[in-house]
Amino acid sequence: MVEVAPTARPPVCKLMDYGKYKYEAAQKARESRRNQTNTVIKEMKLRPKIDQHDYGTKKGHVERFLRQGDKVKITIMFRGREQHRPELGFGLLQRLSEDVDELGFVESAPRQDGRNMIMVLAPHKKKSEARAEVKAEKARVAEERAAERAAEKADRAPQERTPKPRRRSENLDVDV
Repeated sequence: MVEVAPTARPPVCKLMDYGKYKYEAAQKARESRRNQTNTVIKEMKLRPKIDQHDYGTKKGHVERFLRQGDKVKITIMFRGREQHRPELGFGLLQRLSEDVDELGFVESAPRQDGRNMIMVLAPHKKKSEARAEVKAEKARVAEERAAERAAEKADRAPQERTPKPRRRSENLDVDV
């Protein structure tokens, strides 16, 4: 006997199979774990004197990570005399955060940690939302490709003709 609503007047109870109750509770727990997503922290390392093209490539990786719903830890590594110019690293991190502002926000402000300067960016969307969006995009692209293939096939069909059968020469008499 299980008390269902203890605060009701009179309290409500019902008879139930305890084994079945435990099984259903385990199934609910398993289902909730399956729908749960783990937030992954991806790391991107930069140097203060990074080239423009290299910066663009790294920024592209950061954008991809944020679109996938992952957090990104950006580390700027200082060597030698670069350690005396932390404002270069700070400016680079500020520029990167402004460039990816539409995809994510600064979760942890830039801070010096020994020879490195670290900043963490978090996505605006949750991992599950990003995953669903990527899945929908892939389905849309696949549908467009199938439609293009069908259109190409329809365009080619009237142009293709069946080859004419070969004719045998009617005059087979040949003088040797």
